[in-house]
Amino acid sequence: VQLVESGGGSVQAGGSLRLSCSASGTTNSGYCMAWFRQGPENAREGVAQIEADGSAVYADSVKGRFTISRDNAKNTLYLQASNLKPEDTGMYYCAARTFGCSTSESLYTYWGQGTQVTVS
Repeated sequence: VQLVESGGGSVQAGGSLRLSCSASGTTNSGYCMAWFRQGPENAREGVAQIEADGSAVYADSVKGRFTISRDNAKNTLYLQASNLKPEDTGMYYCAARTFGCSTSESLYTYWGQGTQVTVS
């Protein structure tokens, strides 16, 4: 499975971005898909995860501001990030695993290269 993120960029605080993650190599319809991020001085952390059935879990820091979704027909994962804050700055990674979702990055098999989000 190959994952390719896009949609990052530089925005002012309060702005929005929509990140996308395109999956290829196999269907991702049965996979857990997730977004992680890593700030300049932070360890990588889970942002949101979405099960194959569409149920989602969010980190407390992004609840009410970010929305994760998936389009299985297009093999694409999305993250709508709104009301962005400077502390949301970081590299955002798409990840997938064949079993149920987890907040632990070590349990994810497949990773993209990341897309940079900078909020000023």
